[in-house]
Amino acid sequence: MSHSETLAPELTIGELSARSGVPTSALRFYERKGLISSRRTSGNQRRYHRSVLRRLAFVRASQSVGIPLSVIEGVLQFVPQDAAPSREVWLRASECWSTAINERIAKLERMRDRFTECIGCGCLSFDQCHLVNPGDKLAAEGTHPLLEP
Repeated sequence: MSHSETLAPELTIGELSARSGVPTSALRFYERKGLISSRRTSGNQRRYHRSVLRRLAFVRASQSVGIPLSVIEGVLQFVPQDAAPSREVWLRASECWSTAINERIAKLERMRDRFTECIGCGCLSFDQCHLVNPGDKLAAEGTHPLLEP
């Protein structure tokens, strides 16, 4: 491969998949969602700007910490399609998402602690267990099946 080929400004979908580790089906899905974009050749083949590699890195890193695609999409709407997310975008997203990530961690810790308690008692009772039946509002009606009026 010549030096000019390694620095080609555009990538095919296969090249993008190989470089990013993202399956081609996921690339098409991300494109339909507006997370990435391509141009079409006269033969209707996709060509991706090299900056899409950084956009994909942003998407995958964000997903890996549990950020929903809809939220990621909202951030990427402010980044031009032919540009990679800047360091400032990464930092602002991280600041905004830190609270949500910390809340998710706290929730998982509470669930872990409840699960540990559940293993200790071994009840898995529908009328007592907060894991199996959280916030049971019908417990006062009894343990029998309830019929609709």
